[in-house]
Parts: sequence; C-alpha cells; structure tokens
Amino acid sequence: MSVKGVLRPGFIQLRVLDMAAALTHYVDRLGLNLVSTGDDGRVYLKGWDEFDRHSVILRQTDTAGMDVMGFKVRTEDDLDQFAERIRAWGLAVDTVAAGEQPGVGRRIGAVLPSGHRIELYATVELSGSHPPIHNPDVWPEEPRGMKATRFDHALLYGPDIDRNLRFFEEALDFSLAEKIELPDGVLAIWLTCSNKAHDIAFVKHPEPGKFHHAAFFLESWHDVGHAADLMSRYNISIDIGPTRHGITRGQTIYFFDPSGNRNEVFAGGYTHYPDNPTRVWDENELGKGIFYYEKALNERFLSVVT
Repeated sequence: MSVKGVLRPGFIQLRVLDMAAALTHYVDRLGLNLVSTGDDGRVYLKGWDEFDRHSVILRQTDTAGMDVMGFKVRTEDDLDQFAERIRAWGLAVDTVAAGEQPGVGRRIGAVLPSGHRIELYATVELSGSHPPIHNPDVWPEEPRGMKATRFDHALLYGPDIDRNLRFFEEALDFSLAEKIELPDGVLAIWLTCSNKAHDIAFVKHPEPGKFHHAAFFLESWHDVGHAADLMSRYNISIDIGPTRHGITRGQTIYFFDPSGNRNEVFAGGYTHYPDNPTRVWDENELGKGIFYYEKALNERFLSVVT
C-alpha cells in the first residue's frame, strides 16, 4: 500500500514516579535503549529496531499516566496541511518549537474530544544506533531483556470516542480496523494509519484523558513467552497473559511498570488494507474478542488506568 500523510506512531511521553525504578524496568527488563537525559530530567529511549532518535520519553512527576502521543508525517508541507485540516475540523491547534525534544523538528498539537493530547511532526534525527542499512545483520547488537523492537501503539480511555473516530477518519485519514458495538453505542475503536491492525485505540470511559497501555512489539510468540519468563523472574506485576486477542489477533501480555502504567508486549496481528471492511464485535462475544483463549475480561483490564 502507499502510505502517505500520517505514517505511523512516533513517540509517547509517559509520567513516572521514580525514574531509577522506571529505567530498570524500561531499559533492563523491557529492553529499550537509553538515548539521553535532558536538562529538564526527561529521559529518552528507543527500541533496537527503530530508526528515529527516540520513541519513548519518561518524565518524573507525582502522578502516573501519559502526557502526549506523537505521530510522524511524511513532510513539513503535510504538517502545514494537517494543521489546517485539524482547525477546519474544529479543534484548536498549537505549535511546539523545534528542539523542545532533542532532534525533533516543530510539532503541532491538539487535544482530542476524549481529553488526550496528540502531536504531529515531520522531522526527526536518525538514531546513532539505528538498524544497519549496509549489508545489515538482523540486529545492530544482541537485544536484551524482553527484546522490544519498537513502540507500537497505545490504548486510551475517555469520553466522546465517537467524535474521536470522526476526527481520525476525517482530519487525519485513519481507517477503522475494528470496533465493539453494544446496544447503547460504540464501546471501543481500533484505528490504523498503516497496514497494521492498529496504531491507536480508544475505549469509552467517563473520565477524560486516561491512559490504559503502551504496547511494544516483539518478533514472535516465542519472544512473548520469553518476556513472561522475565516477568516471573523479576516479579513484574502481570495483568493478564500470555494470551491472544480475537481483536487484532495479536499475541500479548499486559503488565505494569513500577509507577502503575500498564505496558503490553505484542506480537503478530493481521495485515490491514484501507479497502478492508471494519470488523465488528458485539456484547455476546466481547470476552472472546479481547482475550481469545479465556473468553472473559478481568476487572483490572477494564478499570485500572492512569
């Protein structure tokens, strides 16, 4: 497929309560690479298979959760056009100056109807430890920990997800890959700007701006099992898994960082094309859609957000 406009998820900035504990979790256990620490204390990380300078930013504060999720667009002209489209759609747009994050160009930002902030940007420095591009080995150096290849997607909880859906489809050209429909309306949506099963997802929730999880891609079901071994070895708090989704078909484990932010390691998932019909789940098969093997939801998955 020809990917243009919004290319992919680019970064996520998470709030953590204890930076030292967070770095042990994200670097030593999850396997992200430490890139740099800013003068303001923010720490920049990346997966071993990512070309961009960084994809995960950690900011120490007194409440856990997500500050912002950023998406990479193709060109600076695209960035200008999206700013116009977002304003025309009805959301206020602000600009973040180049260099606010090291190596990242100017960004535009908006707050979604669900209360979450997203940003778009076109320019980012190539990582100094990017995957090889000349006679490349399969990895630049042996991956460690759970061997997270990249930041893959996020699931966010908030109100007005019907308006979120319209915004992503009409202003940003995303496709609706899957949804859950209940008798009183849509409960959840899975959106993609690529040929992945999803790049961002939303669940209807009364409180705005809530964070459910950030997902990190692994290469195989075997690697998901290896991640489970590490979680048990280091007493990492597991929500559920290893298991599989009916929705997206991904293989998964949900677990928590030391601050209470939920993470996911994710492998597999189907290939999506823009002309595919939307897959629809109803309340009779909701448990199977979320957790294909257990066929039931656990209370933590539904209620624990930051």
